[in-house]
Amino acid sequence: MHGSQGIKVEAGQSPALYRNCRSQDKSGILPQIRKSPQPSRLRRVGLVYGYQLTRAYPSTGQLLKEVIMKKSLVLLSMVFVLLAAACRPVLTPPSQTIPTETEIDATEVIAPTSEPKAPESNSFKSARVKVEFARNFTIEYQDGYKLLTVTQPWAGAEQAFRYALIPRGAAQPPTDVNAMVVETPIESFVAMSTTYYPFLEWIGQLGTVVAIDDPTYVFNADVQSRAAAGEIAVVGSGAGADIENLIALSPDVIMTNAYGSIYDSHPKMLEANLPVVINADYLEDSPLGRAEWGKFIAAFYDQEDVAAAEFDRVVADYNNVKALAAAMTEKVTVITNTDYQGTWYVPGGQSFAANLMKDAGAAYVFADQEGSTLPLSFEVVFDKGKDADYWINVGFPTDKASLLGLDARYAEFKAFQTDQVFNNNARANANGGLDYFESGVANPDIVLKDLVKIFYPDLLPDHMLYYYQKLN
Repeated sequence: MHGSQGIKVEAGQSPALYRNCRSQDKSGILPQIRKSPQPSRLRRVGLVYGYQLTRAYPSTGQLLKEVIMKKSLVLLSMVFVLLAAACRPVLTPPSQTIPTETEIDATEVIAPTSEPKAPESNSFKSARVKVEFARNFTIEYQDGYKLLTVTQPWAGAEQAFRYALIPRGAAQPPTDVNAMVVETPIESFVAMSTTYYPFLEWIGQLGTVVAIDDPTYVFNADVQSRAAAGEIAVVGSGAGADIENLIALSPDVIMTNAYGSIYDSHPKMLEANLPVVINADYLEDSPLGRAEWGKFIAAFYDQEDVAAAEFDRVVADYNNVKALAAAMTEKVTVITNTDYQGTWYVPGGQSFAANLMKDAGAAYVFADQEGSTLPLSFEVVFDKGKDADYWINVGFPTDKASLLGLDARYAEFKAFQTDQVFNNNARANANGGLDYFESGVANPDIVLKDLVKIFYPDLLPDHMLYYYQKLN
């Protein structure tokens, strides 16, 4: 699928797309090793009492005769040397003996001496953080490494994914940790989802993105321009991701989501020994839980404390707005989404969208229904939602006329008749990519302000709609 814009929770919105990143796994090219020939001046024919045999002798007898004569001369010389040494004062031996030419092994390489370099720091810089709202990942601080665990990589998954983060150059974690080891801070990142961009901006690391899945639905202007200029590679999504291109890029981390289907990209990446990391932010049903995945991403840069500071600001703002809405005694009623090819998909009562509406002080008409997404008929939704005060997230329409063009029966809803239809497409690129599904994930406080402004305008008189707009 194209356009990595987040999981499809509401029908008519862009479906959740895989985030495809590039990894550059360069093929190892070993330098050629050449044996240098020994210098000819050190090449020996043989030694007899320290004398080189470099001449040819006419006979063995002559050879022996000369050897005996030379041996006698050597012995006589040694006697004179000993007598001379006895008459000299004792000298302190030098601290280092320089070998003579005949003592040097021709294959030995004498390394030049140099000043020792100060060792680089191989400890973590970030302060420890806690995970408070997210349900699908944990951070544990161990001796010499951080252990990130994605407890539910996709719905129904039976196995967790674990990542052991170590400082660059540090010792490997114990073998029984059973996790993929990643040296941090990473310097190159492949983003297979647009939801990662705002968290990278939190920590000032958006520039480390070297590849994305598809720029079609990207709203972020910096990523768009760099992709258009060829500075960011495009590697495709899902099972069709360009593995060869990822290998050539050799990134430090490829981050993607997974669904436990044949369309996932990570199985082929793992087969290619690429450093792929599963991000399951889309499974969080809490707006703050989803935003807390910024700490997960930041940990790979050893900056989770920076992300935590940004997240704490979001939490404080979100809870302040939530408290304002909770004080409203009369709750407005809301419906969401539109019919899609004969089926009206609505979020269940425990879903991400339902929790947002609840925190905004609204009474969602299907709040009593279990599950994350409910496939209903037009008639069922009309029967329960025709008198709702507000209608939000209606898909692609940008005005009431285009909404009515999808189905004339929409005119029978009260919210349509009273001009209370709002859509989350106020910030969209030329191809329909919505910033609501991109930066909105990291800014649930702003999304909540938009909804409270829609439902109870007097509570936030100074707030201007950011992600939402009214359909006129």
